[in-house]
Amino acid sequence: MTNNMIRRLIVLGGLSIIGIIFAQSYWLLKTWDIKDKEFDQSVNIVLRNVTERISTFNKTILPKTNIIQRKSSNYYVVNINSAIEEKLLERYLYDELFKQSLRLDFEYAVYDCNTNELVYGNYCSFDIVPEKELNKKKKLKKFNDDLIYYFVVRFPTRESFLLANRNMTLTLMILSILAIVFFLYSMWVIMEQKRLSELQKDFINNMTHEFKTPISSIKIASDFLSNDNHIKNDIRLTKYVQIIREQNQRLNDQVEKVLNVARLEKDSIELKKEIFEINTTLQQIINNESLKLKTGNITFVPIGYAIMIHADKLHFVNVIANMIDNAIKYSDENPIVEILLNEVQDNVLLTVKDNGVGIDNESQKKLFDKFYRVSTGNVHNVKGFGLGLFYVKNICNAHGWALQVISSPGQGSKFIITIPKYIEA
Repeated sequence: MTNNMIRRLIVLGGLSIIGIIFAQSYWLLKTWDIKDKEFDQSVNIVLRNVTERISTFNKTILPKTNIIQRKSSNYYVVNINSAIEEKLLERYLYDELFKQSLRLDFEYAVYDCNTNELVYGNYCSFDIVPEKELNKKKKLKKFNDDLIYYFVVRFPTRESFLLANRNMTLTLMILSILAIVFFLYSMWVIMEQKRLSELQKDFINNMTHEFKTPISSIKIASDFLSNDNHIKNDIRLTKYVQIIREQNQRLNDQVEKVLNVARLEKDSIELKKEIFEINTTLQQIINNESLKLKTGNITFVPIGYAIMIHADKLHFVNVIANMIDNAIKYSDENPIVEILLNEVQDNVLLTVKDNGVGIDNESQKKLFDKFYRVSTGNVHNVKGFGLGLFYVKNICNAHGWALQVISSPGQGSKFIITIPKYIEA
């Protein structure tokens, strides 16, 4: 994932988070406001009905204005032109709250003209509450100097009552918060992994480039030694020089693989496509690879006439060489590798077949992953970094070629690449 892509994800994710928070906050406040208005309307209806019933019972006339005043979110003052009997008021409040389906706790107090104070009435609940809550009384300060007969009602559980009707909203909000936290954590993990990945790539690139200089120096020195007459006349020294050259070449090949993979990951490989004949090219590759064999052989079954393809020749050669190299490494002491070409309509099927140990289904799923190597049990003679087939897969994808694997343990493996033929317009 590129830095630009990560930046876009962070920006889009940040905007999404802001949008989610804004929307959730807006709807939460909007819902709260609506519920609060519904609550206030229901309480006004309840208190209006209570005052009318008290007025009817006392045979008095209600004030024309400001009968019910809301002093705070859960505190109401009710003005009435007659004396108020506590037990009657409590019963009326119970009845009217029940009719409006407001089954929530309330407490009330009544203004006493004789003492000029509010006298606490009772804490009332539709549920079972402690005896001390039902019977406790206490004096409150006088609320309004301009009112003669009035009572006050407070709803201490108003907030919990409103919240109880918004479980779904709160649940969605909690889920949104969890999603936001998960997104932020994921972004942090991605950034950390990106940093570590870049650190690893930089280290590999620097290491492999540093290797190139001593490898070149060793090659020059080994070539000079191999041409020295004193060395040529000494069989033992000649053998040692040959070992140096072979191992130096092997090291150089591994470094090139690492560099190629590093270029792939940076998307910096540019395919330089050209038109070339596939039979001839494959024969040249096989001739070069055959020189590495001490036992076994590589056979080639070409198509009987020239077939042209349009591809990057350098990468094509590297792909086939990697596949042959893998076929040899994962075969027994006497490797037999077959290269077959078949023409199917407008495509060429290039098959690399071996008599190796084979690959089980589980390993085939990870076969083209970077650094993955098929297990060979207790045998540790298979060398490499696990980059060859990763490179093969990426080059095939870059060309738009299909790559198929057919294999089973003990039956060898068959890699098939489908390459479009070049047809002149």
